Amino acid sequence: MEGIVATPEFQVSLLLFAALGGYLLASRINQSAVVGIILVGLLIGPSVLDLVTYNEFVRGLAHLGAVVLLFVIGFEFKLKDIVRPAYAFIALIGVIIPWLGGYATALWAGMEFQTALFVGTALTATSIAITANVLQEMNKLQTGAARAIIGAAVIDDVLSLIALAITGDVVAGAFHPSVILFILLKVVIFLLVAGAVGIFIVSRFLVRLDNTPFVARYPEFIFIFAMTFAFLYAMIAELVGLSAIVGAFIAGISFERLTLRKSLDVKEGAEFLKIIFAAIFFVSLGVVADFKTLTPDILPFLVVLTIVAIVTKVVGCAIPARIAGICRKDSLIIGFGMAPRGEVAMIVALIGLEQGYIGQAVFVAIIVMSLLTTLITPIIYRNWFFKDENCGPVQQI
Repeated sequence: MEGIVATPEFQVSLLLFAALGGYLLASRINQSAVVGIILVGLLIGPSVLDLVTYNEFVRGLAHLGAVVLLFVIGFEFKLKDIVRPAYAFIALIGVIIPWLGGYATALWAGMEFQTALFVGTALTATSIAITANVLQEMNKLQTGAARAIIGAAVIDDVLSLIALAITGDVVAGAFHPSVILFILLKVVIFLLVAGAVGIFIVSRFLVRLDNTPFVARYPEFIFIFAMTFAFLYAMIAELVGLSAIVGAFIAGISFERLTLRKSLDVKEGAEFLKIIFAAIFFVSLGVVADFKTLTPDILPFLVVLTIVAIVTKVVGCAIPARIAGICRKDSLIIGFGMAPRGEVAMIVALIGLEQGYIGQAVFVAIIVMSLLTTLITPIIYRNWFFKDENCGPVQQI
């Protein structure tokens, strides 16, 4: 029986079955599907039933889910929509304040300097996948606040990368300002080159290819090509130190104006892939958090850390949004939209654990904090900001 449970077929079947249960639960409690799916992930994971563990196979599927999700989200945006000085300002303050807040919280809990630095770094990141999916589910992805969240989150990913590099070098006693310049240089080059190649070369090439007899015979060819392009960009993004989902997002933006006549619709095909793999991604967020490993000693730190994580991100992003001229409601929407830490903070925590800078207890606290901050945004959106579906459109930025 144990052999059957460990097979890929059983694991995928159970993960998708859990996702179905998540939809049913979300409907019963009138919440976003993301909330229901994550909660069911908690149920089948180590925290309760222990039917699925966060092994390499599940992690790989979840990673694919995040990549496909952001590829699809990218179709809704133009590059110029997310590259604005106001978004950079929001992202910068939204990284500095959580970093300081996490650092101070760890010192309050009596932790060492190097541990405090990594805790602060874990709080800097924003999981763009969570908020983007919730906004798409609520048909709010075309609002100005949504564009600000996506734009700031992409820049946030770059700044979090810099924060992680600074933290690692400071702890190792080898920090040099040139590290920041090098990271910025390679990231800017990647974003500019990747965007230009995708929009002006690859997209136009696919349009010409669509008019050939070959594609008329094999209409699925361009869809396969587009997905290859998405995963290639995801891989390159990881090679330069960014999250893979940023690369996939840039690939999606590249195909925003792609109009095909003979081929299968790329966006429609990617949407079907997203339904499967994104569901597994959200289930995995519940599976990775093992509440059984929490001890009474770490609980006060976890509670305070979670509160600090939410407050510092909301304040750190909402205040600069207001300074940039955005109305109060939209500023709060942006602040709470930037609050989910998700898989990004988990990766930072794993690096700290593997390098011996944080202990197992702190690692578990960061994982659970990431899950709790991930749950708060869809709940706040559903029950506060977008409770009245007849309200006017969100202010354009």
